[in-house]
Amino acid sequence: MNKKVVNSITLVFFIGFVLFVGYFSSFVVGVPIKDLYAALIKPSFAPPGYLFGPIWTILYILMGISAFLIWQKRDEKDINPATAIFFIQLFLNYIWSIIFFGRSSYGFALIDLIALWLSIIATIVIFRRFSKASAYLLIPYLLWVSFAGVLNFFIWRLN
Repeated sequence: MNKKVVNSITLVFFIGFVLFVGYFSSFVVGVPIKDLYAALIKPSFAPPGYLFGPIWTILYILMGISAFLIWQKRDEKDINPATAIFFIQLFLNYIWSIIFFGRSSYGFALIDLIALWLSIIATIVIFRRFSKASAYLLIPYLLWVSFAGVLNFFIWRLN
């Protein structure tokens, strides 16, 4: 196979993997998250539940592209910490839904979200050393998780 085909397949793999991880956490919760979200007491600025799916899909695609760009730099020295921090933030992202929706532990979910936020910043900083584009692709994710942190805090206080 030529390099373009391999890169295309690998890009699809990275995007698919991140989408799978993101959506699998919803599956693990066992109850439709939209129903759990609808039952919460939410602050006035809480977005409607139907927005979360499209937003997360876009963010997961951007994360997959970002990881792919780092994978392309896999032969560079010191790339392993970049890869490790990416998987740490992806794991923290994965367990948030389980903690928040599956366990209804809003305070603990907020702690996880703070750790996620910090790991996203670390990922952006480390990725930027290898690929500015890969770092910039994570900015919308950081912004959304920042908003989600505020929303999580208010939901925790109201429920």
